[in-house]
Amino acid sequence: MTPAEKRTVRSFVRRTGRMTRSQLRALDELWPTYGIEFSAEPLDLTAVFGRDSRRVLEIGFGNGDSLVEQAAAHRELDFIGIEVHRPGVGHCLLAAEQKALDNLRVILHDAIDVLQQQVGEAALDRVNLYFPDPWPKKRHHKRRILQAAFVDLIASRLKPGGSLHIATDWAPYAAHIYEVLGASQAFELEERREHCGDRPLDRPTTKFERRGLGKGHEIVDWRFIRI
Repeated sequence: MTPAEKRTVRSFVRRTGRMTRSQLRALDELWPTYGIEFSAEPLDLTAVFGRDSRRVLEIGFGNGDSLVEQAAAHRELDFIGIEVHRPGVGHCLLAAEQKALDNLRVILHDAIDVLQQQVGEAALDRVNLYFPDPWPKKRHHKRRILQAAFVDLIASRLKPGGSLHIATDWAPYAAHIYEVLGASQAFELEERREHCGDRPLDRPTTKFERRGLGKGHEIVDWRFIRI
């Protein structure tokens, strides 16, 4: 039994959501261009993108707006986005088509399965985890994606000197993140930034960030370096 098969606690709830006609079209017509099917075999990213470049992985990209914005602004980099919600993936595909991106691919699957089975060791230069579900109730804390085992998994997929970027608007989760990453022997903190939406750390503003700001939350950004 693989580690992925043993894991029963998920960090997300798979919500189907209502899909628009254009999102359905995107999943049908644009998936062959931008989609990567989940597989237990490691990806050959050079073959996927047709070049050897620095690679950025975003975990849980939501509707994909910030992912597409980054890919459009940095066409010299290759971007991979992972998301489990089909409407968000459809939205992202439409935005990628509008920007005529050739440096973006998406995977519609659980990020931990993808990292464990589909992404090779030291294959990535950067991992982005923006506004993960904080699971605020104590009985749900075990569902938080930021746990020691997950941090070790990300470290194994990053090249030495690669970076892990995290953002949250939930103060108790910020304390949890700092505790978990502070205990890791694989990362060192390069920068931590607290702000009110005006100083995001090397990233665009996201939909979830705007939602948190509307509730009066403060934003915390981190950049950790793989050592």
